[in-house]
Amino acid sequence: MSSRPVDALEWKGEGVTIAQVLDALTEFRRKFAQAQSTDDDHPRPRNSVMTLIAVAATEAEEKLAQRICTAIAVHHPSLAIVVRDQANVQPGRIDASITAPPTVHVTEATAAGTASPAHYELVTLQVRGPAATHLAGLVDPLLVSGVPTYIWWLGTPPFGSKELRDALDIADALVVDSAGFARPYHSFLSLADTSAHAHRRLGLADLQWARLDPWRESIAQFFAPEARRPFLSGISEIGIDYAGAGRGNRIPSATLIGWISSALGWKLQRAVGGAGGVVSAQFEADRWRIVDVAFRSVAKPGLVEGEVGTVRIVGTAGGTTFRLSIARAPERIRHPTPDLGPAPFQHQHATGGEDDAGMEIAQRKAVQHREMAFQNRDSLHHTATGDPPGESVPPRPTVFVRERRRADNSMVLLTLIDIGGADTLRHVQRIESDDDASLLVELLALGAHDQVFARSLAAGAELMRAL
Repeated sequence: MSSRPVDALEWKGEGVTIAQVLDALTEFRRKFAQAQSTDDDHPRPRNSVMTLIAVAATEAEEKLAQRICTAIAVHHPSLAIVVRDQANVQPGRIDASITAPPTVHVTEATAAGTASPAHYELVTLQVRGPAATHLAGLVDPLLVSGVPTYIWWLGTPPFGSKELRDALDIADALVVDSAGFARPYHSFLSLADTSAHAHRRLGLADLQWARLDPWRESIAQFFAPEARRPFLSGISEIGIDYAGAGRGNRIPSATLIGWISSALGWKLQRAVGGAGGVVSAQFEADRWRIVDVAFRSVAKPGLVEGEVGTVRIVGTAGGTTFRLSIARAPERIRHPTPDLGPAPFQHQHATGGEDDAGMEIAQRKAVQHREMAFQNRDSLHHTATGDPPGESVPPRPTVFVRERRRADNSMVLLTLIDIGGADTLRHVQRIESDDDASLLVELLALGAHDQVFARSLAAGAELMRAL
């Protein structure tokens, strides 16, 4: 027996109280519970795995938060509350809206637990004045008990304020994006202080930290084989190229160094910043070994300010030298083709070197498509022609790599490894999607409790303060 469908629900109110918003939300859930119950069944409560509170300072941030919360809720049933300042509204006024997606018919299989629709409510509160001054009082009555509550601050939180501390008391975690901080240098240090002094159960996460995942994974993979473990105690130099000028753009690089130094127990000795975004620092790795660290600002197309462009790690261990180089958006060099008619692939794009990184990715995709097409050729041929499978089968398909090569190379990482006198090892990979929705889901999946991030943040802030 199936239940009754409910159309999309929507409610709006101007100059309302939180009590009125809560009443409307309760009515939403009542209608849903009735629709989900069958004639001989009890009403079922609306599913929810978390409450996500997004704090936005502008209309653009509000729309972004609504869009991302909705995208996440498709796979993670939740209550999303978007709170935004509304500067043109009289003090003390609240304009609110609630939306919920349409429910679907619940089949007998669904009732048995084999499937279920995604459920969520999106509450938008437009309020007068800084959101932090009344955030706790606004959202506390709306929270769902028994599920974690996350605060996602899209702009720069008012670090150090009593209002923010009150808001964090009702939350299990605070999620920020240090890439979007105003006064990024001071805000980053305040973020580190918040992490150090927050209550023990509070999680803290940064979207910028999640964007460093490909770099941390590539570095860790180099030292992962047992034969290379001694190299960890032989690192002598680390260099990082980053995009943009200004000390605020050094935050991702400093956090990455904080991750390495805190993991290996290095102690910062000195650090200085120079013109053009140059940074020089020295770490004491043990009683006799010093590790030199250098940052420099390098213009690179395809990267936004602050993004890491290249990481170089050099050292010697057991009489063997090693060098690890990881570059994002490696340069491509187009080689002219002689006017001798169509030239083979090898003559149009020289093999080897950084310029071939994007082509290698394209080749892999081409091979995958070709193999998939070959494995399914019988069914594809039958569908296209109507001939019985196996008859008049076309030849093995040919896929042209050039058609799958994108002009944008910014999502490519090229790793070059030199160990002793051996030939250079080379690995090319494409960075996974780094849109805010994907990164946010990744952080929330861990509950925003990441001890590695906490110690990396503290070490990165120590380096930034020394500058």
